[in-house]
Amino acid sequence: MPARPTVDSVWPVTPRSGPRSRAEWAQLNREIENCRACPLGSLRTQVVIHRGSLRPRVLFVGEAPGASEDKVGIPFVGAAGKRLDLLIQQLGLLESEFAIVNVIKCHPPGNQFSEVAAEACRPFLARQVEFLQPIMVVTLGAPALAAFRPDLLPILGSAGRRFRWRGLALFPLVHPASAARSNAFRRRWEQDGAALSRLLSRLGAGGRTATGPTSEATV
Repeated sequence: MPARPTVDSVWPVTPRSGPRSRAEWAQLNREIENCRACPLGSLRTQVVIHRGSLRPRVLFVGEAPGASEDKVGIPFVGAAGKRLDLLIQQLGLLESEFAIVNVIKCHPPGNQFSEVAAEACRPFLARQVEFLQPIMVVTLGAPALAAFRPDLLPILGSAGRRFRWRGLALFPLVHPASAARSNAFRRRWEQDGAALSRLLSRLGAGGRTATGPTSEATV
């Protein structure tokens, strides 16, 4: 069985020679919006690209947009998003400290993860991570982990532990939607979230309570 392609396989070959710019981010967004490389590009209501800071310390990477996200064009706004937002609040991450993206940028019918779509979207994910330059990537669910470190699957054997990827901290979690399926998954989500909180404290991120809205970090 051939090795599953990862973000590494499409990582930009040429090292970044200059600073990040909003124009570069806008150009990447336009390319994603115009993409029709897989069938999902013709089925979506809206493309779902990014939520949060453009200079995050922590980047959460989910699997694919759901129906709620497809309607509004924003990652993690449904039931799973509420659970993720609660975790982010508990971690004490300010709005300027985190961002959220998905492996797949369009809603797959029936919420069935599509390897074909993941393959088409993988260069976009690589460019998002390279642009955002977080200190940590938190993957949500097995397909998100597979985009970076398929060797760490199955997810339950790796969730809640710190790994390395391209010099960054990589921290897998089960998908927040799974926490609603059983008490065992809920406990696992909570335990691994607590482990993430301890790690972030050691890395100097999180651990604070925002007193009001914060503006998005500039680039």
